Amino acid sequence: MPKRLSKLKVLVVEDSKVALKAICGYIEDMNVKPLKAKSGKEAIELYSSERPDIVLLDIILPDMSGYDVAKEIRRLQGKDDWTAIIFLSVMSKDEDLARGIEVGGDDYIMKPVGSVVVQAKVRAMYRLVQMQRALVKVAGQLHDANQELQRLSMTDGLTGIANRRMFDESLAREWRRCLRLNKPMSIVMVDVDYFKKYNDRYGHQEGDDCLRGVAQEMVRSAPRAGDLVARYGGEEFVMILGDTDESGAHWVANRIRQHVAELNMPHAGSPFGHVTVSCGVASVMPSAELSVDMLVKSADNALYLSKNQGSNTDTFLNYGQL
Repeated sequence: MPKRLSKLKVLVVEDSKVALKAICGYIEDMNVKPLKAKSGKEAIELYSSERPDIVLLDIILPDMSGYDVAKEIRRLQGKDDWTAIIFLSVMSKDEDLARGIEVGGDDYIMKPVGSVVVQAKVRAMYRLVQMQRALVKVAGQLHDANQELQRLSMTDGLTGIANRRMFDESLAREWRRCLRLNKPMSIVMVDVDYFKKYNDRYGHQEGDDCLRGVAQEMVRSAPRAGDLVARYGGEEFVMILGDTDESGAHWVANRIRQHVAELNMPHAGSPFGHVTVSCGVASVMPSAELSVDMLVKSADNALYLSKNQGSNTDTFLNYGQL
């Protein structure tokens, strides 16, 4: 048996015993054992259980038309699967051929059929089946690759959390959601205290480890899975808190500072002796007259005040407050 036909499955659907025997004989001469059906119902059952590569389908059957069988096969067919359907018919009008293609047929063989034509059509259709399945596989791989590229384009390479681009897109989306639902929204800006001194003393590799540790503690501090944590730039991080008011945002900021402090990362250049963070918090009830950019600016100003107050603290500013 040729290697390319070793796994070929052919379903022959024919109610005439004479024609069924002849067609199956042609298929067997190709060293392929055909599946046999004498009715539409039997054909659909065999298709469902065997998933043949090719169906040779008589149009006139005792219980239903071959057109209806073809429609049902196409309905049952998976999105990543494809079976070639070749109609067998004595009808030769253009309308009959067009209807066969319309319901999902791929080719026609006019009755009475001969071995040369049947075998040639089967070989040709099997090549198309293989090519189509190869294309589906490649398309799946391309989809997976595109999904991974999309993920990477939204992820910070150092910390593995969302990057600035993802933050900007998520911020605008969350603002619209809270505006629509009339819910409050908060931003927590976070900065690693005395980080330049940390880098100078321990080196950039240790500095990278420090940032990764802070990022993970921020993720752990997020109260809900939908709260986005992102690297804002350098040693700055940010958290978007939808449906969260001032008191809730304060609670999250304290939780972040506590979790980072519990890492107990030594920091000889800090007056606290270990790595700490400062937080800036801002909240607002979104409205059409307000701007999400000003909410971020308010949180950034609050962070600036925290740093000026000696670090390792959090400060809250109302929307637009400087």
